[in-house]
Amino acid sequence: MSLVNKNGLLSAAAARFAGSAAILSAFLLGTGTASAASLKSVTGWQQGTEPSNMSMYIYVPDNVKPNAPILVALHYCGGNASNVFSLASNGGVVSAADQNGFIILVPQTSRNCWDVGTTPSLTHDGGSDTKSIIHQVEYTVSQYNGNADRVYVMGTSGGAMGAEGLAAVYPEVFKGAVEFSGVPAGCWAVGNMTDGQWSSACANGEVTHTEQEWGDMVRAMYPGYNGLRPRIQLWHGDADSTINFKNHTEAIKQWRNVLGLPATPTATSSVMVNGKTFNRQEWKDDCGTTVLDVMTEPGGPHNTSANMTGQYSISFLKLDVAGDTDPEAASTCGMASGGMGGMGGSGMGGASGMPASGGSPATGGMTAAGGMTAAGGMTAAGGMAPSGGMGGTGGQGTGGTANPGGGTGVPMGGSATMTSGGAPTGAGGTGTLPATGGTGMSTATGGTGTAGTGSPGTAGKNTTPTAGEPPAEAGGCAFNEANTPRPMNALAFAGLFVAMFARRRSRRVS
Repeated sequence: MSLVNKNGLLSAAAARFAGSAAILSAFLLGTGTASAASLKSVTGWQQGTEPSNMSMYIYVPDNVKPNAPILVALHYCGGNASNVFSLASNGGVVSAADQNGFIILVPQTSRNCWDVGTTPSLTHDGGSDTKSIIHQVEYTVSQYNGNADRVYVMGTSGGAMGAEGLAAVYPEVFKGAVEFSGVPAGCWAVGNMTDGQWSSACANGEVTHTEQEWGDMVRAMYPGYNGLRPRIQLWHGDADSTINFKNHTEAIKQWRNVLGLPATPTATSSVMVNGKTFNRQEWKDDCGTTVLDVMTEPGGPHNTSANMTGQYSISFLKLDVAGDTDPEAASTCGMASGGMGGMGGSGMGGASGMPASGGSPATGGMTAAGGMTAAGGMTAAGGMAPSGGMGGTGGQGTGGTANPGGGTGVPMGGSATMTSGGAPTGAGGTGTLPATGGTGMSTATGGTGTAGTGSPGTAGKNTTPTAGEPPAEAGGCAFNEANTPRPMNALAFAGLFVAMFARRRSRRVS
């Protein structure tokens, strides 16, 4: 018996079961078994200044949040968007995007490595690859309802270098960065080969600096920037034969200086990722937020056992926390800009009845008239960046009987810039204005504040580059995507259901 009658129409039985299949198909689609979300190519994002080697891909989950956070994922040298997206999928990052509703932006370069070695790319608004990625972020904000206040970056190997570079050059864009087996920002510029592709000196761990020099290098990439710096998570295996482990320890020195952190971590522990032990060091701010998170795998290779994992990186970036503002930026610690500045002095007794202004700082070292503070923050040339030198305290007015001024100003921290000679100069911090002081009874003039001082900076030296061709990234940098089971398309399942029933029906009737 045929399912189709002589008029070429479905028999009643076939029609009934075709209808049932359609209902089943609609049910499966409605339950989300077949997802429409996938990594897609994007066009139209260019602003006309980008290198021709750049392209853009994006993953927008089905349940994307309004004003969604954006995670930029950067591929390794010789890789592409599909490669790093597969690694992120295997590491649980993509499933975290599905669960928390954030967007994954995946830039791609057709060059060997990202350009994090030329002057344009290491200069704020300078151009090249780093600026092109910023254009892609801006496009994601405008066209995909992304949240400009919650942008983060993650990368592996060459992409890890890019992540540190972006955090240094565009600190106002990124609230956090996670890197797997990278190098300090600026290291890749030493002996950088044509087209920003490889630095043997950096890769081999031959580029070393003091903490101050590394920090000055970052501050010189965006002179005058005084805002919140991105928190950084660093992953590396200490047996890495592609990007020498020395880069890990140098990166720790760099970001500790940039973030104004002490040598001793707040906490140390051991954590397990994919069955492997990692030694963890955490530096926390005064609000309890981990701002520098260091993960080291003893005996670990270039591609660590945690490569592109979401196990600790998603929570570090706060991508599992809802809200339109990054939690660290919204905290009282995040509102303080830059590093530690000079301390505002407390005014005492005003002149001719003028109230003493408790924390309104004058320029470091200036005379404090009638209780005006001489709060510092202005370093001498080459002095103590990023923390501005300690300014003098305003002198106490004589003869005044007024109550003391409102107290000590809270420093707002200055940032340091680098001159061509490598000597940093710190921009002074500004104390917040406390309560106004009492009215003085005397016309006495205040004392003289002590000038802020700072130790001279040391000019940076670059290690002599070692010539050589870039080696292939060993240990899995050439990625082979694993077979991943995927849900059966609902329509295909329904068709199979109809075909199987028809066959059984035919046999029973015959």
